[in-house]
Amino acid sequence: MITDLALTGLLDAARTAHRGVGAFNVVLLEHAEAIVAGAESGGLPVILQISENCVRYHGGLAPITTATQAIARAARVEVLVHLDHIEDRDLVLAGVDLGVDSIMYDGSHLDFAANVNATRELAATCHAAGVAIEAELGEVGGKDGVHAPGVRTDPGDAAAFVADTGVDALAVAVGTSHAMQTREASVDRALVEQLRAAVPVPLVLHGSSGLSDEELSGAVRAGMTKINISTHLNGLFTRALREVLEERPDVVDPRKYVTAGRDAIATETARLLTLLHG
Repeated sequence: MITDLALTGLLDAARTAHRGVGAFNVVLLEHAEAIVAGAESGGLPVILQISENCVRYHGGLAPITTATQAIARAARVEVLVHLDHIEDRDLVLAGVDLGVDSIMYDGSHLDFAANVNATRELAATCHAAGVAIEAELGEVGGKDGVHAPGVRTDPGDAAAFVADTGVDALAVAVGTSHAMQTREASVDRALVEQLRAAVPVPLVLHGSSGLSDEELSGAVRAGMTKINISTHLNGLFTRALREVLEERPDVVDPRKYVTAGRDAIATETARLLTLLHG
């Protein structure tokens, strides 16, 4: 593990202060614009995430990533660009070439040994290029994998994984699930405390859209640092668009309704970042 990367600097400082850093997914370019606007409004740093699913939707990595990087670099607060849930090794390498700040390599579908080997190799490649790397031990719920809501990451396994791979941050299973549209999940805070004590790098909470404000704050207090949120913001975006189109069915200029979704994300981003910051 190295400590002179943008992501490690941001997350290590937050970990020490028991504060959270919001990491929000970019689906459309308007998401990036809205998230940065919210971060600037709150005066707090944020991480813009681009998933492998998003890359497929846009037909390639470079267009959406390059545009997102441009928005990040123009921001008045610290904004990092992160590739999320990347299973394709070639896509990791492409992200390194594009100069993203960090990449989550997702080898959680592999057995422990294979995940360690693949992650270690890519960590060395990323670090040589000045790119931080996040990994996941076991799959977070909401995907076909081992992380049903009752499954948990073992602190001993997590510590061994980090030591063997040299990753800069680790996503762990502590009760959340991807793609939840209701905020009724809960975090195993006692386990989070054990993981924080056992693992020397910042912990990442995936699937955070299913958590209430109280659960989000509790997870950060217990020791989670990077907090990933996507579905919750997408829901706000969609509902705002729908309201405009229902009220004004004659509107055909996308800017006149997409703006409502962008504004909704910006407002909620500022609120969530403040909540996580504590």
